[in-house]
Amino acid sequence: MQYFFVLGSNPTLSLAELSAVFNLNQEKKENIILLENILILETKNEFDATKLIAKLGGTIKIGVIDFESENNKDSIVDETLKIIDQKDISGKFNFGISGYSRKPMNIRPIGMEIKNQLRVKEISCRFVVSREATLSSVVVEQNKLLKSGVEIVLINDRGKIYGGHTLAVQPFKELSYRDYGRPARDDRSGLLPPKLAQIMINLSGAKISDTLIDPFCGSGTILTEAALMGYQNLIGTDISPKAIEDTRKNMEWILKNFQFPISNFQLFNITSAKLSSKIQNNNIDVIITEPYLGPQRGKIDVKRVKKELEELYQKSLKEFYKILKPGGRIVMVFPIFQLQASSFKLQADLYGFKIINPIPEFLWGDKNIKLTERKTIIYGREGQKIWREIVILEKMN
Repeated sequence: MQYFFVLGSNPTLSLAELSAVFNLNQEKKENIILLENILILETKNEFDATKLIAKLGGTIKIGVIDFESENNKDSIVDETLKIIDQKDISGKFNFGISGYSRKPMNIRPIGMEIKNQLRVKEISCRFVVSREATLSSVVVEQNKLLKSGVEIVLINDRGKIYGGHTLAVQPFKELSYRDYGRPARDDRSGLLPPKLAQIMINLSGAKISDTLIDPFCGSGTILTEAALMGYQNLIGTDISPKAIEDTRKNMEWILKNFQFPISNFQLFNITSAKLSSKIQNNNIDVIITEPYLGPQRGKIDVKRVKKELEELYQKSLKEFYKILKPGGRIVMVFPIFQLQASSFKLQADLYGFKIINPIPEFLWGDKNIKLTERKTIIYGREGQKIWREIVILEKMN
């Protein structure tokens, strides 16, 4: 079966996450189609789209491809009506259309023709539209297009139309609640967004039974998101007593509000340079973390900060190497300083680790894929002084 995935604001990072989750390096090249911010994947793997998208930080929508056709209005209308005919319609039926294309698609005539034909069938209906060519997750959710209607998705690939319908959209309300509703939140320490935490966890390829540690746990975003995803063996450490207490409060809040058990959760107030004093060597499966990235505000002395951070990262990586099992992985953030026309990256020695990129190699040259020279991924937005470089490392045996 063919599925489509609408990728998030950083399509390369979103694709990397899906590549890790579906192990796309093992898929045949002909089963994968990448179009700007859309991935079409043919797979035999069965999954619950609603449960899956709740664990994916970088995917906006998941749906199934129902038909392929020429870019012809009558053909598209006929195929779309076949999708609607399979719906159990009672009462007023809402439908919407999202057109994904390099050039703007005029979907209104298609929608109006579908509306007219449904009325001929005596089906009371409403054509849901927005100012954009694509409906947002908010519009889809608020108009109940998944529960009692349908969102038709049309993907234009150089005149060939892939048509389908949406199965699930990103749970934006829940994500916002977990971000802004938790009791301990520290914006000054460079807060990691829950969606990015989800992506980093998925990039690690960790199994649910693995032991996962965040050595710079901050307010606990990575650990709480991992707990929500079902991970049972979690460890957090931080040099700051406040960070440890914030993480404890947030984990208790998550456990109470989302009501799920966790079997093994530990917190240690120690520096990352002394991890092996608390954690047995070769005992950790996965390390997922965002270390201190440097000052977020004010004037930055880049040379001084860069040197300090390189020392911090170097000491941390040496400790990570001790506690990780052979073949264990790290997903961590390296800062990139964006100052006027210049950018500065850390030059820390990777100390016995190799860089991993889960995106299939045959896609690396695709114009929609943006990788650094060492095949890592940049995450940031215009105006930020410090961007994030997402680095996946594997301990060499």
